[in-house]
Amino acid sequence: MQEKNSVGIVKEKIFKSEESLPLDCGEKLEEYELVYETYGTLNSKKNNAVLVCHALSGNHHLAGLYTKKDKYPGWWDNLIGPGKPLDTKKFFVIGVNNLGGSHGSTGPKSINPKTKKSWGSKFPILTVNDWVNSQKKLISHLGIKKLKAVIGGSLGGMQALQWSIQFPDCLSHTVVIAAAANLTAQNIAFNEVARQSILTDPDFNKGDYYEKKLVPKRGLRLARMLGHITYLSNDVMKVKFGRKTKTKGYQYSFSPEFEVESYLNYQADKFVDEFDANTYIRMTKALDYFDPAKNNIKNLSQIFKKIKSEFLVISFTSDWRFSPDRSKEIVKALLDNNIKVSYAEIDAASGHDAFLMSNDHYHSILKNYFMKIFNTK
Repeated sequence: MQEKNSVGIVKEKIFKSEESLPLDCGEKLEEYELVYETYGTLNSKKNNAVLVCHALSGNHHLAGLYTKKDKYPGWWDNLIGPGKPLDTKKFFVIGVNNLGGSHGSTGPKSINPKTKKSWGSKFPILTVNDWVNSQKKLISHLGIKKLKAVIGGSLGGMQALQWSIQFPDCLSHTVVIAAAANLTAQNIAFNEVARQSILTDPDFNKGDYYEKKLVPKRGLRLARMLGHITYLSNDVMKVKFGRKTKTKGYQYSFSPEFEVESYLNYQADKFVDEFDANTYIRMTKALDYFDPAKNNIKNLSQIFKKIKSEFLVISFTSDWRFSPDRSKEIVKALLDNNIKVSYAEIDAASGHDAFLMSNDHYHSILKNYFMKIFNTK
C-alpha cells in the first residue's frame, strides 16, 4: 500500500559501462551493467545527490513500489521519501544493485560475452573496493562530481567507509551505520558455515547450476536461517518467539513446532526465491576480505589521513555482530585525524537488524544530520 509520503511508483534504470573494470582478484570485466533507481530530483548544480549502499541481502530498490499491487515497498522505505529522514524533496537519492548481485546487475547469472553462457563459477570474486569503483563510474555517468553523502548499513556501511578512503574528494559526508572496519573471526566463521552449506549442496554443481536448471535450495535455506539467527538479538527473539509452539502439545516429530522454527523456515523459503546462491557466497567473501587497516586496527588512523568528508557513525546496543565497540574504533581513528565526526549509540532491542527498523530516536538523528547537510553549502 502506498503511503502519502512515499516516493510513489518507481522504475529501474540500467547503466551500461563499456569501459573495462580491473578487479582486486587480478581479473577484469570488459563490460558490465549496474541496475539502479533514483528518487527525488538532481538540482541544477548537481550537488544534492546521496548514494545509498546496500547490505548483504539488499539491492537497489530502496523505496516506493513498482506497481500499485505490490505488497511491500523498497527495503529502506521507512527512511527515504518526502519528509522522511532522507528527504527526497531535498535530496537526489541513488540506490544501486552491487556488481555481482542477484537483482539485475552483471553477475554470475548474467551471460558471459565470451562464452555466450551464464558466468556461473567463472564469475570473479569481488571486493568492496571493486564495488566502489563500479559505483563511481555510475556517479560520473550521472554527471555528479561530488556526492553530498554516501550512506549504508552493515556491508553498506563498509562501502560508505571505503568511498571516503578511496575517493576523498568525491563526497562531503559519510554515514556509517551498524558496521565495522573489518570482520571479527567469529563473523568470518559464521560466513564460512553459510558458504559451506551452499558449496556442499549437490545441486550447487560447483557453481554451474543455471544450465542444468537447478537451484541449491537446501544450502541457500540453511545459509539464510543461520544469517537470521545472527541478525536478531537474544532479547528480541525471547519477546517475539520465546518457547511458543504452534500447537498445545509436542508432536514428537522433526517438523517445525516452535514458532521460531516456523519463522526461520519461512524466511529461508522466501529467500530462495529472491536470491542467487553464487551471489550469496561472493558477497560474504567480500565481507570477509574488507579490511582497510590490513589486519591491524592501529593502522586505521594512518589509513584515514586522506579522508576529507565529515562523518556520522551509528551503532545499536543489542547488535552483537557489529557491536558499538567496533563503531568506536572507526570514531577513534577519525578523531586521531581531527576529522569531524558525530557518534550515536542507539538503545534498540532488534540486534543487527535495527538499522532497517523504524525507531524514533534513530530516525531523528538521521533527519537532523541530513537537515544540517542540506543547509550547509
